[in-house]
Amino acid sequence: MTPILFYGVPSGCSFGSIVALEWLGQPYRLCRVEMPRDVTTDTFKRINPVAETPALLTADGRTLSESAAILHHLGALGLDRGLAFPQGSPGFDRFNQVLGFLNTTFFSAFGPLWHVLEHGSEGEEKRVLTDYGRARVARAHALLDEMLGDRPWLAGEQRTVADAYFAGIARWTDYHDVAGRMGYPRLQRLFEKLEADPAVAFAHAIEGQREARSAGGFLGEVALEAAVAA
Repeated sequence: MTPILFYGVPSGCSFGSIVALEWLGQPYRLCRVEMPRDVTTDTFKRINPVAETPALLTADGRTLSESAAILHHLGALGLDRGLAFPQGSPGFDRFNQVLGFLNTTFFSAFGPLWHVLEHGSEGEEKRVLTDYGRARVARAHALLDEMLGDRPWLAGEQRTVADAYFAGIARWTDYHDVAGRMGYPRLQRLFEKLEADPAVAFAHAIEGQREARSAGGFLGEVALEAAVAA
């Protein structure tokens, strides 16, 4: 069967998995999941009981959740395209380290800001959470900027699915209107390079429900009910 990626909007971290699928170039379909409306339904929970996106229905009919697991899966399918490294190699260790940092420290730094947005925090609670979130986001950017150094890509000399994941999360500074990459020129250069990539432009268009031109293997979107029944 054709793999189906369940991606969340608005501004889900599943953006990176869409980019990775485009880079992979193999046939796939997408299923749009509105958050929080669709993600908490019994229908979607048949795909992921945790009620989170992304989730991937693989080519052999298995269901895979969690961004890191999905990106490792796609990276392994794209070793010939340089999307990941063979397990056990020094390159894999670097790649795994960076992907782990993105999936924990970098992602979670935005947690307080998402809480403010999703739970309607006001007054002192909003101020405290926003200040805390901004401090965590600044620290995460400083650490990742140092980790990137003078490398062209996060894992080294080649573009990997870790860069795709970064493209999806790094834009959250704009979504939450907090200071981010501009104080870290190396990260900003990477972000701008990714924003110019056709796969990233495609993912933006998909999220925005605009005309999207795939350079990969995109075969169209499928409704949630149909995707679950696939």
